[in-house]
Amino acid sequence: MVFMLSGSVVGKTLFSFLSLLFFVLLLVFFSQFGAVNIELNDWLSLVNSSEHPQSGSDYVLWHLRLPRILFAICIGAALGLSGALTQGLFRNPLADPGLLGVSAGAACAVALGIVIFADLNISIPAEWRFWITPALAFSGAILVCYILDRVARWITPDSIAGLLLTGIALNALAAAIIGLCTYLATDEQLRNLTFWTMGSLSGSNWMLIVAIGVLFVLAWWRLRKLVKVMNVFALGESVATHVGMNISRLRMEVTIWVALFSGFAVSWCGMIGFVGLIAPNFARAWLGGDQRKVIPASMLLGSILLLLADTFARTLAIPAEVPIGIFTALLGAPFFIFLLRSSRRQIS
Repeated sequence: MVFMLSGSVVGKTLFSFLSLLFFVLLLVFFSQFGAVNIELNDWLSLVNSSEHPQSGSDYVLWHLRLPRILFAICIGAALGLSGALTQGLFRNPLADPGLLGVSAGAACAVALGIVIFADLNISIPAEWRFWITPALAFSGAILVCYILDRVARWITPDSIAGLLLTGIALNALAAAIIGLCTYLATDEQLRNLTFWTMGSLSGSNWMLIVAIGVLFVLAWWRLRKLVKVMNVFALGESVATHVGMNISRLRMEVTIWVALFSGFAVSWCGMIGFVGLIAPNFARAWLGGDQRKVIPASMLLGSILLLLADTFARTLAIPAEVPIGIFTALLGAPFFIFLLRSSRRQIS
């Protein structure tokens, strides 16, 4: 028995070490791509920064490229997690925060805040301004999640087509409101609104990485218990009710987490589609339907997918930058059509 326990501990330690090594190699590999070449001395410049202030390629590495790579990993994980939770909530492999209008609702709320609240001349303390955009995005995302939950249960129960059509309608409504905001915006506001429609990770910095890292820690502490319940929920609401699950509480909690992660991603990166659709489907094809495996794998695959897309976005047209949403759409749109074709018999 002691031998089995020690073997389990050694196995977990080895897995943690290999994961950390893979993460470090990932950072080193992707840091080599860009307009500025990175050398070994640039990695060591952080230790000698007190004697020799950073400038040139070492500054690019520590203040621009590394924060962006880490931010891409975090946002990809957030999108993968929100996609897995959305598909688990609606028990539908075609569900995705972008397709169902959750991301559009978050962007719509931010657009309204940029155009309308900017003209109200409201005095806001400087320390609160950093959180205004995420708060607006969260409000828009959770409103759309609430509408989708009601539609999925009351108006079009168990209908994939009804859910997708509702998402199309919400996306169209959000696009119309964003278009109206664009029409009313000033030149400066118009430049800010363009950011949301195209998608970009250029606003990355260490503060945002710390903020989303704290959010991940809080989420993982709670989701460890939640994923076990979602495995039962996947069998149907009647089965979950019979075993004593509180369905309403589960729906509300999952909805809040989806809105938090989708809202955070949209508030700082704009609308980046299809990552939350692709990553969970690949994870289920790879590991099966157990949410305890699907959710971590979705986060990992989402990170890798967005990191690849962002690397292409910032290197293919140097010194210009291609919007990252173009690459995720080029990959995600054909994948969505393939999923829709595979699920055609279920659509009513």
